[in-house]
Amino acid sequence: MKSILLLLPVSSYRNEDFLIAADKLGVQVIAVADNCPQLAPGWGMGALSAVPFDQPLLAAQTILENLSGKPNAVLAVDDHGLELAALLREQLKLAGNSPAVVGLTRDKLAFRHLLQEHGMLCPDFMSLADEIDAHELEELARKLSYPVVVKARRLSASRGVVRANNAMEFIGAVRWVRAIQARADRESQELGLVVESFIAGREYALEALLNDGKLQVLALFDKPDPLNGPYFEETIYVTPSHLPQTAQTQITEQVERACCLAGLSTGPVHAEMRINDRGIWLLEVAARSIGGLCGRMLKHALGMSLEEVLLRHALGEAVPDATARNASAVMMIPIPKRGIYQGVAGLNAALAVTHVQSVLITAEPGALLLPAPEGASYLGFIFAQADDPASAELALRQAHRRLVFEIQTEVPLALA
Repeated sequence: MKSILLLLPVSSYRNEDFLIAADKLGVQVIAVADNCPQLAPGWGMGALSAVPFDQPLLAAQTILENLSGKPNAVLAVDDHGLELAALLREQLKLAGNSPAVVGLTRDKLAFRHLLQEHGMLCPDFMSLADEIDAHELEELARKLSYPVVVKARRLSASRGVVRANNAMEFIGAVRWVRAIQARADRESQELGLVVESFIAGREYALEALLNDGKLQVLALFDKPDPLNGPYFEETIYVTPSHLPQTAQTQITEQVERACCLAGLSTGPVHAEMRINDRGIWLLEVAARSIGGLCGRMLKHALGMSLEEVLLRHALGEAVPDATARNASAVMMIPIPKRGIYQGVAGLNAALAVTHVQSVLITAEPGALLLPAPEGASYLGFIFAQADDPASAELALRQAHRRLVFEIQTEVPLALA
């Protein structure tokens, strides 16, 4: 029996889908958690003790000391464990991208330098050190050409990304993003922030697999909602794309070139880009698959779950080409305001909308909800399929309008 070591963040939406896929394939799973395994009762296959994914050297040492036998592959379920997975593959002498390459693609500043050095479209950008004092920040704010976008260097899902249209907004954005990054990344002070010019245009996403440096496209997604800020929470993905085939080919070529320049050669790739009259601007090329539960929208085109595709690919097995049968769309239900989630009404009405396949509410009653740019989660997901992309998108919007969420205002604790 083949085995795979899976890095499963306790907070990930996708753990169950990966475990179901592994069971279907008859693959033994060695589960590694970033939190106490006792808090994840569904992992009955004997999860290793909790390890800090954000300290790869320490985590890898702990895993290797407790590992019994060599797995056939190592795979990180989400962005959080990518560098640890790469380090484990290197130390276990398994095929995969190197830790340095994975680290480069996770770092927004390093990726911008890569694009700039090789003549690819890239916004003006700069690194903003954490040590900059208030006076220096004010001076910088007066010199910038607006609008700009302030970004945390290694966070994903639009967390810690804020647009500023003037000097006052810029100073506020820097302080806010700095605080978000400090809570989420233990190396925040060393990293600093990225400041770059805002890129106008429509946004798209590419989902693919790399095989010896060649891209196998699984889907190109349109993002029909304008993402102009001040925050950049994603909502709807629709496939197939409305773009002409020539533009789709150009996107694939640009992403494949960026992968080659970065040193990525194998595994999943999720790329984000904007397109305007100047061309294709790569925002991100990540060595991972699409996040959340969005991958479920591809099952009809792949003939199997995306998680099964990823497991097969990691184990060196053949993966089918995607075959578009009809249009598919997903809405990541946005969090409208900060507060305590109480519940939702209108589920049956939403499910009754023509073309809606399912509505999954992932927020738990009593949970604190954090909207963008602080949060990295959603209220849930709505899935739709139709004969054409416009009908699938419309079904999502109609279903969303029928959902009524109860969110209680957060009451701060008063300390005596």
